[in-house]
Amino acid sequence: MPDISDLVQFSKTIRMDVLNMCEQTGTGHVGSAFSVADILAVLYSGILQGQPIDPERDRLLLSKGHACAALYSVLYRKGIIPKNVFETYARNGTHLGHHPHFEPAIGLEANMGSLGHGLPIAVGLAFAAHKQKSAARVFVVQSDGETNEGSVWEAALFAAHHKLNQICMTLDANKMQAMGFTKDILLPTDHAVRWQSFGWEVVEVDGHDHRALWETYSRLGTSPKPLAVIAHTIKGKGVSFMENQLLWHYRCPKGNEFHAALQELSGSPKK
Repeated sequence: MPDISDLVQFSKTIRMDVLNMCEQTGTGHVGSAFSVADILAVLYSGILQGQPIDPERDRLLLSKGHACAALYSVLYRKGIIPKNVFETYARNGTHLGHHPHFEPAIGLEANMGSLGHGLPIAVGLAFAAHKQKSAARVFVVQSDGETNEGSVWEAALFAAHHKLNQICMTLDANKMQAMGFTKDILLPTDHAVRWQSFGWEVVEVDGHDHRALWETYSRLGTSPKPLAVIAHTIKGKGVSFMENQLLWHYRCPKGNEFHAALQELSGSPKK
């Protein structure tokens, strides 16, 4: 396992990248990207195995594609996305749009945008790996609001029925979605209860606790069931005035808000 201080710093770097990317391009989804930063930092620091060109590689699908700025930052910092490509984020002619598209050479494993697609694609990849007796594993990160989509539950049933224990679904449970709190929109029962009832092994974890995330992901494959990680997170994590604020689902950081957020993330004193 990497040093915890390195993972903490990596997560901070991701958030600072996201903040700068969104400010420079006038784009939003800062809160969604911040909530998933620690999860991606852990997965890409030794959990995921193999290189983009390796057919036996582990795959990561960010089903909550609107948080892709965090994924692009990780892939850039890990040397998978070149700097000259990274710097074109959200600009005309870029490979890096507001949602990821299929380009495995730079670590993008599927088109992500319409919510509810990531898990079905991931289950298909896992089923193919199972049939081919491949060691490849599949990780998918989706939002809690995304579980409103029926396609998620069709895929969940399929994975459990076929005992696809090389797939891991992480639920970025920040408890908010575009128009409100998930509990007020469509949450008939506890997340863990739902995934257990669909035949998955379930682990609940603090989604900002790097050690707990690492230990949880290391369990993949030890059970005959697919693994569901319910990661309890905070939307806007890392910037006090963004945390748990629905405004930052779409709002773009500008002016004083941008500088205040940057100071908070960098730890530099206020002027």
